[in-house]
Amino acid sequence: MENDTTILKEQPANNLHKGHRFRVKQRFLTHGLDDFDDHQVLELLLFYAIPQRDVNPLAHTLLNHFGTLSAVLDAPVEELQKFPGIGKNAITLLKLIPQVSRRYMVSRTSLDTILDTVEKAGAYLLPRFYAQRNEVVYLVCMDAKRKVLNCQLLFQGTVNSAHISIRKIVETALVYNSTSVIIAHNHTSGIALPSSEDFQVTLKIRDALEMVGVELADHLVVADDDFVSMLETGMLSH
Repeated sequence: MENDTTILKEQPANNLHKGHRFRVKQRFLTHGLDDFDDHQVLELLLFYAIPQRDVNPLAHTLLNHFGTLSAVLDAPVEELQKFPGIGKNAITLLKLIPQVSRRYMVSRTSLDTILDTVEKAGAYLLPRFYAQRNEVVYLVCMDAKRKVLNCQLLFQGTVNSAHISIRKIVETALVYNSTSVIIAHNHTSGIALPSSEDFQVTLKIRDALEMVGVELADHLVVADDDFVSMLETGMLSH
């Protein structure tokens, strides 16, 4: 077991390695990550997946290959497996970071949030798309005051598309006794501009919801940290 409490001035290489890990951990606990270089952040992560080896060279190798820390964390499992010295534990840890980050940001939002502006809707929904590699569709059900009653992932697709069932949207809205709903989906291309298909599907959803007395308050198209509101484009008005 690693001894983080005693570091001698003259000690074997193995103890020096342990001492380095202790210093890096203590530096993080004292100052956070602000003064860490990207390779040091990656090295700190790898400490917990590869306990018995100097992981600094591996951290440099990964960053040199992928270019950025975010690219390393977003890299496909198949690509990460090509690097000698990186095993299942390390890959699992690296892939876990973006997913935990998204869950953390989503958990900070509240079900009783009032989404009465486009800006509030965007701020509420954007965290749910963080680190999503495939297209997904979320439905937010709201009451007459635009208070959130439920927000759930309705559909998941491939990298380029997510099939939307209008019937399921209507049924979900009715289950939660919604007065209005917001639809949101992402474009993995990185461009938040709605496509012609997005417009067509939105009008069909709007009309189907109107038949059961539910308003489609907005449809947000998300890409990275940007979004476009179809309400603001004027297309939701008759």
